[in-house]
Amino acid sequence: MIEYSFREVRAIYAIVETGGKQYRVTPGQVVDVDHLDMVEGETVELDKVLLVADGDKVVFGTPTVEGAKVLATSQGDGKTDKTIVFRYKNKVRYRKKTGHRQLYSRLVIDRIEGPEGITSEPVKKVRRRKKEVRESGT
Repeated sequence: MIEYSFREVRAIYAIVETGGKQYRVTPGQVVDVDHLDMVEGETVELDKVLLVADGDKVVFGTPTVEGAKVLATSQGDGKTDKTIVFRYKNKVRYRKKTGHRQLYSRLVIDRIEGPEGITSEPVKKVRRRKKEVRESGT
């Protein structure tokens, strides 16, 4: 008989809706969403939370979870890779080539707040220590 031991991992996550799309987010995660009109470093509150899960506790919304929100910080805007749109009709020499680049906003998920005491701890920002510089060569 083989026995497996599993660590109990407390993984809090939420499913949020923004820009007509749904995203599964966890604290500390970087997510690219459709363009939001905000400046870099600004905090945004995503309140269309469809589901909040913390280990065995799962809360579903009808359609959204009351009192739940996800706090995120903007890291700026960007553009996706160019998508080539090529229209072609055979036998009539019809060819059109155009391109499209979609705008997006990059968000860092700071915290998930849910009902019934389901709350994630704020993500600790890791700062590296500077190395000490010695004046002697050794």
